[in-house]
Amino acid sequence: MTSILDRYQFLLPGLKDLIQILIVAAALYYVLRLLARTRAIQMLLGLVLLVGIYFAARLLDLDLISRLMAFLFQYGAIAALIVFQPELRSALARLGQSRMLRFFSAMEQSEVVEELVEAVERLSRAKVGAIIAIEQEIGLEEYIAEQGTRIDARVSAELLVTLFSPYGPLHDGAVLIAGDTILAAGVILPLTQFPVADKSLGTRHRAALGLSEETDALVIVVSEETAQVSIAHRGRLERNVDPERLREALARGAARAPAVRE
Repeated sequence: MTSILDRYQFLLPGLKDLIQILIVAAALYYVLRLLARTRAIQMLLGLVLLVGIYFAARLLDLDLISRLMAFLFQYGAIAALIVFQPELRSALARLGQSRMLRFFSAMEQSEVVEELVEAVERLSRAKVGAIIAIEQEIGLEEYIAEQGTRIDARVSAELLVTLFSPYGPLHDGAVLIAGDTILAAGVILPLTQFPVADKSLGTRHRAALGLSEETDALVIVVSEETAQVSIAHRGRLERNVDPERLREALARGAARAPAVRE
């Protein structure tokens, strides 16, 4: 028995091997989390299906299919960079915002929070309707791809107030924010598919709930009728939010709010 164990001793992973396995597993988990609940995951499943067809063709000696698939995979890396370009860009940006690096950008994020709070207060005082979605772990790029106007500008209260100015071309849609950047404006968000108990909620609130159900984004709504500020997160809506509560929610990146639907 000892001789058999000695013979296959090289198969047992060492400390360095275990560390490498953990690093690769963590990287794969991180990538899958980035792709989860986005269209990219469907493309990834399609790619896995193609790989399965290739190996099946090799096992069954289907030469024509094997050669066609091999030719296709030669350009697979370039195609993947093109197809997954928005997700790769979002992943690199999110990596720079990871918990390990947030300490170095705490002051910058605090400035963004203050700009957002100031913009919301100004919009509320003027009774200007607005909806602002702040990206969390799940990217919002796919909503920009469907419709909306790319902005790519630094977050500022003046710019946000201008974007939601009445009679402006972008005032009806949502503004999407990632980190300290306004990604896009005039974005049409999906409405909630669940019945809402409060019938007084308008289209902006239903859109905020809809996005918060599909993603983990923190969505701020300013009511045009009542000037009240609301926060939607994880399918829940908090009404009549004051500046201090808004500042707290933005600092945490999530709002713990009671459900408003039955």
